[in-house]
Amino acid sequence: MFTGIIEEIGEITAITPAGDGWRLTVRAPKAASDAVHGESIAVSGVCLTVVGSTADTFDTDVMKQTLDVAAIGGATVGTRVNIEKAMPVGARLGGHIVQGHVDGVGEVIEVRPGAQWSVLRVSLPADLAPLVVDKGSISVDGTSLTVSAVSPSSVSGTEEGHWFEISLIPETLAATTLGTRVVGDRVNLETDILARHVERLLAFRAAPTVAPEGGSR
Repeated sequence: MFTGIIEEIGEITAITPAGDGWRLTVRAPKAASDAVHGESIAVSGVCLTVVGSTADTFDTDVMKQTLDVAAIGGATVGTRVNIEKAMPVGARLGGHIVQGHVDGVGEVIEVRPGAQWSVLRVSLPADLAPLVVDKGSISVDGTSLTVSAVSPSSVSGTEEGHWFEISLIPETLAATTLGTRVVGDRVNLETDILARHVERLLAFRAAPTVAPEGGSR
């Protein structure tokens, strides 16, 4: 479990094919300094398991499913990534509950720099749109952020499609990879776990139940 508060920016230093997946080597001195085999580290929002480490790097295996559904599948040697170690029991929850289970990938479609901050508009897959609300929480490349604007529900089927905006303060711009994002960049998205549970409960409530003998009720 994570909080979406990024601890350092790491760099992928090696990508080794491993079956239909990858083994990644990530240089992240702070995280690697006390990393132990089997622990979880979020790499740009993807929960990965440490399988080896040195004083300033750690190795992790990435399965094909993760490469298919997350933006990390497009990473190369030299790609900078956001790093967060798992939240210790008893620590303050500075962001929101982040599992490191990516729901989908968005694309940066607009960057509006300001005097002290920057606003990013990110495309939103249609199936995730109902889970993202104005002033709600979302994880973008593992960073816990507050949604500052969302597209109206009526955009379904339009050329622009669904989107949301996040306003990045100077600390976020400096401490995460979001400060260097440009139009066209793909980012990992994880929606609020509470919203996902509510959606699932409502889906069951809306579905007809089936009596034991096979008849509807």
